Amino acid sequence: MARRRSYPAVTADAPSHEQLLPLVAAAARVADHGSLRPWRLLELRGSARDRLGAALAQAFRDARPGEPPDDIERRASRMAAKPLRAPLLIAIVAVHRASPTVTTWEQDAAAAGVAHLLSLALDDAGWGVMWRTGAFTDSPPVRTMHGLGASEHLLGWLYVGGRPPGTLDHKSRVDPSDFLTVL
Repeated sequence: MARRRSYPAVTADAPSHEQLLPLVAAAARVADHGSLRPWRLLELRGSARDRLGAALAQAFRDARPGEPPDDIERRASRMAAKPLRAPLLIAIVAVHRASPTVTTWEQDAAAAGVAHLLSLALDDAGWGVMWRTGAFTDSPPVRTMHGLGASEHLLGWLYVGGRPPGTLDHKSRVDPSDFLTVL
């Protein structure tokens, strides 16, 4: 955990589906009040990344009515390229389950916990990982592309690939005493 960092740029290598399975099993050990397992993961590779790019571009267009068409298309094209930054994207989906005792925020926290534990497991296995979100995770085109149901919420994607050689850790360290208070 102490050496974890985000990799905004990765190589074209990626773990296989079979390599992901034990990492997902480990991440599934997240704290989960009620054992609801209020989450699911989607692998996006190859053309699925292109479909996500098209959905992001459409969501961008939908959010910008009335702007100059040339400007919109140039920026939509940049949106479409974003999912191509890594060979594997893992969509993190919170699945809100009916429960008299487990609130929606707790279910979102469990899903986010799975994403974080999975990112740690991927990092430990030698992969470069970055969790990305954005303004369009809840847009109709992106929801449709992921096949989300009414009780599901996309929390973002883990962008996964090989670690580029010579990558340095530029993340500043925190002073834990700034964040831990004794009552």
